[in-house]
Amino acid sequence: MRKQWIGFSLMGAVLAALAAVFAQQPSVLFVSTQFTPIEEAQRMRQVILKDFSGRVEFIPEDNAPFTSRILSEARAGRVNVSLVGGLHGDFPPLIAAGAMDTVDDVMAQLKDRKFSPTFANLGKMGTGNQYYIPWMQATYIMVAHKQALQYLPAGANLNTLTYSQLKEWGANIQRATGKRLLGFPAGPRGLMHRFTQGYLYPSYTKSAVTKFRSDEAQRMWSEFKGLWQFVNPQSTTYDFMQEPLLSGEVWVAWDHIARLRDGLNQKPNDFVAFPAPIGPYGRGFMPVLAGLGIPKNAPNRAGAVALIEYLTRPEVQITTLVENGFFPVIQAKLPDNLPQGTRMAADAIARQAQSNVALPSLLPVGLGARGGEYNKVFQDTFARIVLRGEDIRRVLDSEAANLRRVMNDTKAPCWSPDPASEGPCPVN
Repeated sequence: MRKQWIGFSLMGAVLAALAAVFAQQPSVLFVSTQFTPIEEAQRMRQVILKDFSGRVEFIPEDNAPFTSRILSEARAGRVNVSLVGGLHGDFPPLIAAGAMDTVDDVMAQLKDRKFSPTFANLGKMGTGNQYYIPWMQATYIMVAHKQALQYLPAGANLNTLTYSQLKEWGANIQRATGKRLLGFPAGPRGLMHRFTQGYLYPSYTKSAVTKFRSDEAQRMWSEFKGLWQFVNPQSTTYDFMQEPLLSGEVWVAWDHIARLRDGLNQKPNDFVAFPAPIGPYGRGFMPVLAGLGIPKNAPNRAGAVALIEYLTRPEVQITTLVENGFFPVIQAKLPDNLPQGTRMAADAIARQAQSNVALPSLLPVGLGARGGEYNKVFQDTFARIVLRGEDIRRVLDSEAANLRRVMNDTKAPCWSPDPASEGPCPVN
């Protein structure tokens, strides 16, 4: 008995020592522009990060305070953040200010992860060094209630649907039901500006900035204003489209996959998921790539590296997909028990990206804390033309001046699908 007691005593002492060591380990302060909704942040902390061996303080922040925080810490020489998580476009102002460390050593450690080569190259930000490790990806797709399919225009196919056919579809539905059942997230926290930036403009002009006030853009806004007559007027209150889809307030909707996921998973047999429509230049769509970077002089670089390793494991990438709707950036086999709705979304995303008319448009790059002003140009343009009925040419000329000021002040060069520029991206 005495030997057994001694054994238990030693084991207890070892465990206590390990607990003491663990308690003394510095936590990783992880600040991210992603998972800002309360529910997503809770799932990040409680589920996705649950099996990480170290301690993490996860703080999601909107773009402007995120950028200001990293830059102010760098300028003050008192860096507290050890890991940053942001979209591709969040990184240029941090890199330009010399606030970010290179992570070539981390990428070398993760060579077995099989990252998408395109995503890995984007993480170099046009330099010879790796500045962020790809973390996760998402995009925006269309979802329709199966009741709507009987009203598709003759000869229309969901995988090759055009904007003209989407308008005709909405008209057919209204004629049959007496209701406007198309839907867009045009509410206060909706992502309608991403639709105009990454879907409409590229599809109609093959541009997001340079052709903002072009004749092509004028025709685009005229056509979209015509389509809007078949959109549910409550769309100006919708932030997430899954709720109006589930309630039947809308039958056909566009939104970010994370904001459609719960609806698809709750009633997968009621809906179909499909790519965004096609315009004169092709299918404009916006892949959303998030990366993980380490600030210079991070207080816990080793912990940040360990956390990057953890978040890019195949099983954690799948957990991130299941919990928060962002898809893997590595080659990861989707499990057989993946929720049916999530699998439907994955199939739609693949069809959208791999079609021969795919026209990817990056999220805004290099705007830093001015990203909100850039978005406001598109929000105001939509509101003035579509909701308030102002003259299209007058609005485009007026808002082009605001857009030009943002581009010149930030000196942000053009990003895809606009051609590369030397100096600020011009608004022609």
